[in-house]
Amino acid sequence: MSSDLAYDILGQLGRAKRADDALSITGGGDPVFVTPWRIAHAGSAALAAVGLAVSDLWRLRTCKPQAVTIDRHAAAASLRSNTYVLQNGKRPVSWDPLAGHYPTRDGRVMFLHTNHPHHRAGALRIAGAKAETREALAEAVAQWDGLAIEQAIADGNCVGGLVRSREEWNAHPHGIAVAKLPLIDIVKIGEVPARPLPKGPRPLSGVRVLDLTRVLAGPTSGRVLAENGADVLHIAAPHLPYQTELLMDTGHGKRCAWVDLTKPAGVETMTALLREADVFTQGYRPGTLAARGFSPEKVAALRPGIVCVSICAYGHEGPWSDRRGFDSIVQNVTGLSATQGSLAKPRNLPVQALDYIAGYLGALGAMIGLARRAEQGGSWLVRVSLVQVAHWLAGLGTVAPDKGIAELPEADLAPYLMESDGAFGRLRHLKPVVQLSDTPAFYAKPPEPLGTSPACWP
Repeated sequence: MSSDLAYDILGQLGRAKRADDALSITGGGDPVFVTPWRIAHAGSAALAAVGLAVSDLWRLRTCKPQAVTIDRHAAAASLRSNTYVLQNGKRPVSWDPLAGHYPTRDGRVMFLHTNHPHHRAGALRIAGAKAETREALAEAVAQWDGLAIEQAIADGNCVGGLVRSREEWNAHPHGIAVAKLPLIDIVKIGEVPARPLPKGPRPLSGVRVLDLTRVLAGPTSGRVLAENGADVLHIAAPHLPYQTELLMDTGHGKRCAWVDLTKPAGVETMTALLREADVFTQGYRPGTLAARGFSPEKVAALRPGIVCVSICAYGHEGPWSDRRGFDSIVQNVTGLSATQGSLAKPRNLPVQALDYIAGYLGALGAMIGLARRAEQGGSWLVRVSLVQVAHWLAGLGTVAPDKGIAELPEADLAPYLMESDGAFGRLRHLKPVVQLSDTPAFYAKPPEPLGTSPACWP
C-alpha cells in the first residue's frame, strides 16, 4: 500500500508512525499512464510523506496534527506537471528538437539532452555533426561506439547517457554504489540550541527558503514549501541558461532574484541572504558550491541551525557523483527507458518521475530538518538524487502497462487544475496535490520572471 511506502520513506528520516496520524490515499492504482513503472504508487507515497511532515510542523505550532489526503491520479499527474501548463491557452515549448535517442556504431543507443544552448552546441561539436540538424547529429553519432561517445560527452561537460538494461546498470560501478545508499538521508552538520518555528498562521509561515536550483527537481522542492507558507526566494544568474516555460510550473508562490556568484558582489549578497535563511536548497553537483565557499558546513557556520538540502543527478557517492545529468538521462542509463520500451527502441517514461519525486523528497527533508531543529536543535544536511529515486522506483517492481492511458480524460483532469493571472499572463496549471484538513495548501502569488524581485528578505 502507498501509505506503508510513505512510512518507509519517513522511517529513513527517523520519523515513525504515530497513533494520531490521519492519512488517506484514494483513487485507483497503477497503471495510470502507459508505463510498467509504479509511478502512482511512488508519487502518492512521496506526497503522503510530505503531507505528514507538514502535519508535524503544524503539530509543533498548535499541538494538533492535520488529516492528510492524497489522490493517486492527482499524484501521478503531478509527475508530469509541466505538461499541463497553458500560457494564455497555449502550451509552452520545452524540448529542443535535437534531444533524443541516437543509434551508435556498435548497436547501442545514446540519449542526448540538448535543451540548454551550450549543451546543444557541445553535443554537436563533440559528436562531429556537420550541420545543426537531427539528421546530421544522427549521422555523426553513428560513427561512434556507445561507451566512447558517452565518455566524450561527459568529459566535454555536456549531458547524455548510454541506454542500459537494468541488469547492466546494476552491475555498473555507479549502480553498485547507488544501491548502497538510502533513498534520502539527513545528517547533522552543526550544533546549535533548539529554535522554535517562527510564528504565523500556516505550517511554514516565517520560514525563509533560499532556492538556488534550476530545471525541475530543486524548483519543485521550493514550490512545495511555498504552497505551505514559506517565503521562498528563488535565485538565478543572468549568464546561466534557464527554461522559462518550466518556471511557469515551478515558480508558484516564490519571489525570483538575480545573484551572480562569479562576482564578489554576488558572493556578498549570497552570504547576507544565508545569514537570515532557515533552509538552503541547492541543485548543483556535489562540490560545485563548495568551490565557491558555500559548502554545507560553511553555510551552517554562517547560519547555525540552517537546513541544507542537496539535490543532484547522480548522488554524493560513486564514480559518477560529479557527472551532469537530468531526469531523461538518468532514466536511460539506469534501465528505466529500456524497460519502458526495449534496448533497441528505448522510450522515456510518460512522466518525469525522478525530477518531481526528488523535489518532493527535498521538501520533505527540509521539513524534517526544521522539525528536528525545533525539537532538538542542530544544523542539518539532507541529500537526495535522481539516481537514488530511479533505484527506489525500480525496486517497487512493475505492472502490465496495457491498461494505462495516454492521458487522463478532461473530466477527470479538471478537478486537479486551476488558473492564475500574473506576469506570464493567464496560466493553467495543477493545484497542490497534498490536501490538508486545517491549512489547505495554496500559492500566495503567481510565478514571476527571473530577476523580478530584489535579492533580500522582506
